[in-house]
Amino acid sequence: MTDTLPTAEAAVSEAPSDSSRNPRQLKRSIGIVGGTLLTLSCVTPASTLFVVVPDLFGSLGTATALTIAIGSVLCIAVAFCYSELGTLIPSAGGEYAMVSTLAGRLAGWLVFVLSLLVVMIVPPVIAMGTADYLTPIVHLNPSMTGAGVMLLATLAGLLDLRANAWITGIFLVLEVIAAGVVALLGFTHSHRGLGSLTSMQVAGTGGHADTVTAMLVVSGLAIALFVTQGFSTAVYLSEELEDPRRNVARTVLATLAISTVIILVPVVAITMGASDLSELTGGDISSMVTAWSNSAVGTFVSLCVALAIINAGIVMVIQNSRVLFASARDKAWPTPVNTVFSKLGRFGSPWVATLAVGIPGAVLCFVNLDTLYGVTGVSVTGMYLLVAVAALLSRRGRHRHTHAWRMPLWPAMPILLIAVLAYILTQQETSYLLWTGGIVAVATLYWAFYLRPRRETRWLVSIPEDQRA
Repeated sequence: MTDTLPTAEAAVSEAPSDSSRNPRQLKRSIGIVGGTLLTLSCVTPASTLFVVVPDLFGSLGTATALTIAIGSVLCIAVAFCYSELGTLIPSAGGEYAMVSTLAGRLAGWLVFVLSLLVVMIVPPVIAMGTADYLTPIVHLNPSMTGAGVMLLATLAGLLDLRANAWITGIFLVLEVIAAGVVALLGFTHSHRGLGSLTSMQVAGTGGHADTVTAMLVVSGLAIALFVTQGFSTAVYLSEELEDPRRNVARTVLATLAISTVIILVPVVAITMGASDLSELTGGDISSMVTAWSNSAVGTFVSLCVALAIINAGIVMVIQNSRVLFASARDKAWPTPVNTVFSKLGRFGSPWVATLAVGIPGAVLCFVNLDTLYGVTGVSVTGMYLLVAVAALLSRRGRHRHTHAWRMPLWPAMPILLIAVLAYILTQQETSYLLWTGGIVAVATLYWAFYLRPRRETRWLVSIPEDQRA
């Protein structure tokens, strides 16, 4: 990291123009309830349960619940870091604003690239799953359906944030009901006891049971971290939350707790309720629900999941547009691009940035994205690692005396998190590491040849004036 803390702070506080000293700010329009609804919707527990968790069942079998539980415990430390940094530096830039200010502008730029990689790819991947859960009613092309979901989410993202909080809140209720139905059915049709959760078995070839090793669990933690990853949305919304010094931390921690329960309890129920190891490893949750009840209940759950995916698309487009808006406001791009992406619409939303993330997302629905879960897992882990580094540096200089929520067990918490996340990265597949590393390398070249030579006029990370210490 070539730029140190004083350089990063100078970028925040000594911008060379009036527009940099007084950057455009988003409107504060939501409280902790609306923020929690939006953030929970980005975690989108039901779509995670039905879209992401089946892949974990396929590789980890009965160890899936244990892996998610370990990932959730690690996420407590991550949530502490986000809570402290999000109240210390409340910016729509999220991770990159926090890391740039505390660990240097190059580190912040790399976090921005990793976060942009995650938030641009995940929505279309999830959106394409909508067609599968509409099958009980109509058969649709997954790519066309996913593109339609992305366009619908983009239109919703142009509305006022308060309106979106209500829309996503209604959808969230339905997906929580769906997760509850799955949990109830799984527990009431249990074929094995709680001991199965630590039996560490997965169905192998020929129907034989294979042992899930500790290394497989560690490797699966990258995806397990992604399962509850959406709690970071509270940080992206920090400019639009009322009283962010209190509400950011409350929203982050509340969302992590609620989403962990909504996801983990049904996973435990499914593990206990699957008729055999092969059915569990197959991960076809909809078929299990139908077998436990009837086709009508299975259809209801499937439709709730479809709504959950649409809900997730809306919130992810909202989040992604805020990241792109903040990067333009902080002058990450050539002047014409910055001017366009920083425009606000009549509802106070960054409308050009919203279109810029939604429309490409619709196009990505027609691309083969088979390896992107692995790349996303690596990106999330790397992003969390850099956030933990920033948290380790959060009490230096003037930030030591800034009024903010402070995590317990500092600095032990971020130090332990850095060590664990670095180890998890070493256990990922080489191809995923190479894809992510290649993107980071290109981003570093952009930094070296465009941003760094223009350090006085580019990548000037800003904090809204009314939130500075």
